[in-house]
Amino acid sequence: QVQLAESGGGLVQAGGSLRLSCAASVRTLSSIATGWFRQAPGKEREFVAAIRWSLTYYGDSVKGRFTISRDNVKKTVYLQMNSLKPEDTAVYYCAATYRPNLSVGDMDYWGKGTLVTVSS
Repeated sequence: QVQLAESGGGLVQAGGSLRLSCAASVRTLSSIATGWFRQAPGKEREFVAAIRWSLTYYGDSVKGRFTISRDNVKKTVYLQMNSLKPEDTAVYYCAATYRPNLSVGDMDYWGKGTLVTVSS
């Protein structure tokens, strides 16, 4: 069983930055794919970014603005979010999977989420 705990959400003005953290209770963090998803009010949960081995993946709406990274010693995954926009406002979830795909339905483990609010 993998447990995930997000932190770092909050209120930020448009154009600002935030860094989210996801602490994972897993023996070897690099052995599992981890990702960030988000869900805005009234919308479906969507893929934001993921990291598997040394490969990173991003959703189209965040490419060039968000960066996912991982500290295997601290067993923590980060999401650095720059140039934030009001449409980035959502609950951000950390997720993990041993499956080959990285869609919402393929994630086996989820954190409880952290709220990010971007004001205009």
